[in-house]
Amino acid sequence: MSAEEKAEPEQTAVRVALWRALHVQVDAPPHVIEDEVGLRLVAPGDGWRRRPDMDPDGTSLYRAGIVARARFVEDLVAEEAARGVGQYVVLGAGLDTFVQRRPEAAARLRVFEVDRPGPQEWKRRRLAELGYGVPDRLRLVPVDFEAESWWERLVAAGFDPGAPAVVASAGVSMYLTREANAATLRLLSSLAPGSTLVMTFQPPLELIDAAERPARRAAEEGARSSGTPFISFFAPREITAMALEAGFERARHVSAAMLNERYFAGRADGLRTSSGEELLVAVT
Repeated sequence: MSAEEKAEPEQTAVRVALWRALHVQVDAPPHVIEDEVGLRLVAPGDGWRRRPDMDPDGTSLYRAGIVARARFVEDLVAEEAARGVGQYVVLGAGLDTFVQRRPEAAARLRVFEVDRPGPQEWKRRRLAELGYGVPDRLRLVPVDFEAESWWERLVAAGFDPGAPAVVASAGVSMYLTREANAATLRLLSSLAPGSTLVMTFQPPLELIDAAERPARRAAEEGARSSGTPFISFFAPREITAMALEAGFERARHVSAAMLNERYFAGRADGLRTSSGEELLVAVT
């Protein structure tokens, strides 16, 4: 770990963990996921719900998006594990809590969480402090993305390139250049037959609901000012075409409307996910 590397999670990862807990605490059941493990990991103090970015009404679209994408990925992982896929890779894992919350599903898998060294060190310590530990089926894979190959580190951690896997990449593509996204797709298309990639992407501004565009502009400005600008946006047809060109056998777009129908239909509170983030599912 470099001298500049801090042993703490990214603030975006903290926000995601708190939104997942907020869903349980302020949204009516049925809950899309029930995850307060991330809240325990972060241990933000009693006033965390008074943070401006935890306003229940102002953040509902994004909170719903976070829990919907997590549930979709975990449903897919469970389906693939049931048919014999034994590896699950989480790129940019942050404060993912699948192993801690879904022990029966995780028991069928070897789970690889790939992230920067500082957050990985912090998470390992917090898991130990809370009594979860790091079981052998969970491999924390620290990677200095600017200096080394995450793929090589993944294989060194015990990943079998010859066996099928599910790979999830959530909240990452918009921070990478188009070329970097294409390179990642080419690399992952070489996974063993029967593997699945599920990744989020952000459609360009003109393709999201008009009412959500001011919030998107504000999010882009906030990301830019914090030094992590949004770089890449993809229309659904564009990202599916990129996946096929990269070498995947099949690729499909999972829209926000589909997520709303699957996870939020019939809710009395009107909770729904944002159209500003959607999913690509690609199969080798």
